[in-house]
Amino acid sequence: MLRILVCRPNPVTRFIGAALGAWALSAAAHAQTVFSSAGANAAAITPTVDAFRSTLGTLNPNTAGSFASGRREINWDGVPDAFAAPNLLPANFFNVNSPRGVVFATPGSGFAVSANAANVTGTATQFGNIDPNYSTFFEPFSAQRLFTAIGSNIVDVSFFVPGGNLSALTRGFGVVFSDVDLANTTSLSFFDQGNALLGTYFATPSGGNEGFSFLGVDFGATSVARVRITSGDQFLAPGNTALDSVVMDDFIYGEPMLVAVVPEPGTYALMFAGLGLLLARRRRQDARA
Repeated sequence: MLRILVCRPNPVTRFIGAALGAWALSAAAHAQTVFSSAGANAAAITPTVDAFRSTLGTLNPNTAGSFASGRREINWDGVPDAFAAPNLLPANFFNVNSPRGVVFATPGSGFAVSANAANVTGTATQFGNIDPNYSTFFEPFSAQRLFTAIGSNIVDVSFFVPGGNLSALTRGFGVVFSDVDLANTTSLSFFDQGNALLGTYFATPSGGNEGFSFLGVDFGATSVARVRITSGDQFLAPGNTALDSVVMDDFIYGEPMLVAVVPEPGTYALMFAGLGLLLARRRRQDARA
């Protein structure tokens, strides 16, 4: 008589296998591809920008809820005059007014989008309302508006399911910068859902006023919960022209998605230590039986 024996893994074995698989996925999510270029005009960085877009996938519409793949973009040009210079932009504008799944924060006093040429208040373009020299420092990649924090050179970008308050993750994020003068200064720092740093990457200087730098990083999996943008080494203010003032144009990022929290490797170490104690106890019980 032929007997077929079916081996069923015990719960501990199944748990170890699942934990190892999750840890492998978490580690793989930390692999990254960096897209970086700089030049005197928009054409110099456009191939790199387009390659980053292609890697992230199809551009999704500005609607609430997450898509299964693709990307979102912000180019600031649809911001109404009521939320552009000399007025401030609400931190949640691109999650509430125009649902794209991002909310901003800064140690400064707020956020500004530059005026366009046709604004009814006659406000100078390209942040010339803050200092007249800025109109000759900066240039938009996608006309006409630009973006900056006020009172700080730091912007934190947190991701949400577009139009809601559920925290989300993205696979990658990139920024077009205008007028990066100094190396190792303008940067993107990426953090996971446990606020662990995934890496810091620096933009390449553009070589002069009104030049462009693009920096984008794709992690290949939805692992990024927050990005800290550091723009130059000073914030925009009247008379702040001697050092490296940098502003931003297009934001390009993977579709924000709701993803289950994956424990960090340190957490797995504690889990496996506990499993070791559990297995030792089972062996003692088996020996007594």
